[in-house]
Amino acid sequence: MKINIAAITLLLLFGAQNLSFAGNPDRQGSAGAGELLINPWGRSSGWGGAGLASVRGLEAQYSNVAGTAFTRKTELIFARTQWLKGTDININSFGLAQRVGETAVVTIGVTSMSFGDIERTTVENPEGGIGFFSPSFFNFSLSYAKEFSRSIYGGLAFKVISESISDVKATGVAFDAGIQYITGLKKGQKDNLKFGISLKNVGPTMKYSGDGLSFRDVISSNEVDLTIEQRSAKYELPSSLNMGASYDFRFGGDDSLEIAPMHRITPAFTFSANSFSKDQFRIGVEYAYKTYLMVRAGYVYEGGESTTFLTGPTAGVTFEIPLGKKSGTTLGIDYSYRDTNPFTGVHTIGARFSL
Repeated sequence: MKINIAAITLLLLFGAQNLSFAGNPDRQGSAGAGELLINPWGRSSGWGGAGLASVRGLEAQYSNVAGTAFTRKTELIFARTQWLKGTDININSFGLAQRVGETAVVTIGVTSMSFGDIERTTVENPEGGIGFFSPSFFNFSLSYAKEFSRSIYGGLAFKVISESISDVKATGVAFDAGIQYITGLKKGQKDNLKFGISLKNVGPTMKYSGDGLSFRDVISSNEVDLTIEQRSAKYELPSSLNMGASYDFRFGGDDSLEIAPMHRITPAFTFSANSFSKDQFRIGVEYAYKTYLMVRAGYVYEGGESTTFLTGPTAGVTFEIPLGKKSGTTLGIDYSYRDTNPFTGVHTIGARFSL
């Protein structure tokens, strides 16, 4: 049964139809719901999303949902992101992961993107002065992940996407699937080498609708006052296929799987095949001192001339504070920085409770 379920997950990853993963820059900008490509969490974004194969806990719901299966019991995260600092765009995120049974984990995640008040303009009032409007982007995720064996972990996620202003709205759904495989190069090192693959943002097209797409006009031939409704074109979601690997170098301690080593260095690599933009290569490294301190750095690369502002160096740090000697409860403070061109980067800070 475990092998069959794992095989089904792999089929979902490789057998998705109607997707074009050609890294085609000519399609750049033709997809919608671009907020699905924003990582709202502080740990995984600190090394540029390179840790696809080794991401663990609630944050894995974004990059590789299979990693949520490693949640020990209960995990909560609150995060806030200053997106493109200087634009007054902020992202607030909340997540809850809960183990159910011995091998399964259910996770929910909520992400809200605010743009502040934007001055309303019209053809008759190009300078404004007639009020403001506030766009709102909101995503809700529900995922299920399972440990199929000591080496294989898989998961599926369902997402609801909402984009709206006062009189126009679009709603859609998307699915993610992911799998992680763990092995070792030496006897006794059963979890040092990790592989991961994820398929993200697969779903039907979206379309805007609402009163904002209609206007009143007078037909000159018979002077009839009519309400004319414009049609909105459908748009696709920014699907991507991601593959990655990582390896843990452990120093100090007895190399036990149950006890954290004194020092750990993890290099990681991820390749992202994007259906509506160029392919991306993500490399990163993470250093950990026991479980108390983690420092990360990464780099996101596109071949040729970049078609997105979010490529270049990234960095992050985590402080993990034990809340009790025997309870296993910890409080983690995460921070990450992502370089951008233009603007002055992306800053994310979050708090994580592991029970």
